[in-house]
Amino acid sequence: MTQSFSELSLSPSLERAVAEMGYETMTPIQAQAIPVVLQGRDVMGAAQTGTGKTAAFTLPLLQRMMKHENASTSPARHPVRALVLLPTRELADQVAEQVKLYAKYTHLRSAVVFGGMDMKPQTAELKKGVEVLVATPGRLLDHIEAKNCVLNQVEYVVLDEADRMLDIGFLPDLQRILSYLPKQRTTLLFSATFSPEIKRLAGSYLQDPVTIEVARSNATASTVEQHFYRVDDDDKRNVLKKILKERDLKQAFVFVNSKLGCARLARSLEREGLNTTALHGDKSQDERLKALEAFKSGAVDLLVCTDVAARGLDIKDVPAVFNFDIPFNAEDYVHRIGRTGRAGASGLAVSFVSARDTRLMGDLEKLLGKKLELEPLELEADLRPAGHFNDGQRAWKKPENNEGREIRADRESRASRESSGDARPGGRYPRPSRAPLDPLFDKPYEPSVGTAVKPSWEASQPAAARSLSPNIKSRKKVPALFKSAPAPVQVPEGSAAASSAVAPATEGR
Repeated sequence: MTQSFSELSLSPSLERAVAEMGYETMTPIQAQAIPVVLQGRDVMGAAQTGTGKTAAFTLPLLQRMMKHENASTSPARHPVRALVLLPTRELADQVAEQVKLYAKYTHLRSAVVFGGMDMKPQTAELKKGVEVLVATPGRLLDHIEAKNCVLNQVEYVVLDEADRMLDIGFLPDLQRILSYLPKQRTTLLFSATFSPEIKRLAGSYLQDPVTIEVARSNATASTVEQHFYRVDDDDKRNVLKKILKERDLKQAFVFVNSKLGCARLARSLEREGLNTTALHGDKSQDERLKALEAFKSGAVDLLVCTDVAARGLDIKDVPAVFNFDIPFNAEDYVHRIGRTGRAGASGLAVSFVSARDTRLMGDLEKLLGKKLELEPLELEADLRPAGHFNDGQRAWKKPENNEGREIRADRESRASRESSGDARPGGRYPRPSRAPLDPLFDKPYEPSVGTAVKPSWEASQPAAARSLSPNIKSRKKVPALFKSAPAPVQVPEGSAAASSAVAPATEGR
């Protein structure tokens, strides 16, 4: 088996770039995959994250495309011949940088397109012509629909981290993209984990693939020291600071499960004096790239992130990874701890397990195929959260050690006084005694005894005679006000008015 890059018979320009990057001995995945890809075979490769999958597919593809190398400035002479699809923007940007480093002494062009950025600069680069196109599925479809790129001359397709693309729902997009490609092509799948869904996908789009597994599926790197601590949710932040201090860790990834939790934890650690930045899906692409660059340069000590950063990011010499939350998907644990211990270096992976993580730990044990031991970790009394207090300033702050003890003692004394009834909750003056209550208001409702008195308009009326039919009921009389006619005027008999009233009556006879 080939073990050295010098034995691959690469072109002089590629050999120069490889030597400049310091590559001498190949990793297991590179030693097995590169000769097979150079033969033009389809490959389904599984390897632990951080073992050099990018070079395993990039170098042989560039070598096979050297026959198309030309110095022409015409875009027609530089059609897309290799397409690399990746699930996240950060991973796409990282792979594109690696491709440029490998091909910098050749005339082969490369470009990267992903979402969250303006399409105009990407369109201008595509119009110039590129041989290697690195893309995320969504943005690539946007360019295809806008007719910015043509894929009818693609000879090589790489699906990197294919399981992640299926997890986040990229299968319909992948099927649409693959439908634009020629049927005769070389297809490569590389990932740290392979699920049954991935194998079905490979069966649909790969032709007689060579399966390469340099490690047991879903295995973790042996160079990573793993610890699982039983920690309450309220103590996780203090345990994190304690381990950072005890182990003298300069940099670390801190993984959480939600974007909101990521932002809150980053702000909290920043307030406590730790140089921290957050990386999650709600940040713009520019903010995410700046956060990664600050972490790579050492300007930031802690990178608090969601699983958006768990796939493929290659940041050298990161000594530790903290799983602040146990991942919902057990396979993400393999990718998370793969951010440390890369390329044979040693690393530390610490996971905080709370009481509600029982089911997630069961899934993780099933995936790894072994029993995971939970280690107890006790905090000193002074390190436990004692609440916040205000010392008259604008902002609230956490008490120092001595102040925390005084606050706890004051709380206990207040609680004892309140339980005895000697003081109000504030503790500034005695609680007033309660006034005696009227027993009438404490009695339950009791209806009046005896027959209810009927209304006067019903009591004065005789009972209605029963109708002929039992289905016909008499109308119930209700009180009402009616306008009555004016009463007649009484006129004396001997008066003139009486005689005038009688006269018309006699005339009418």
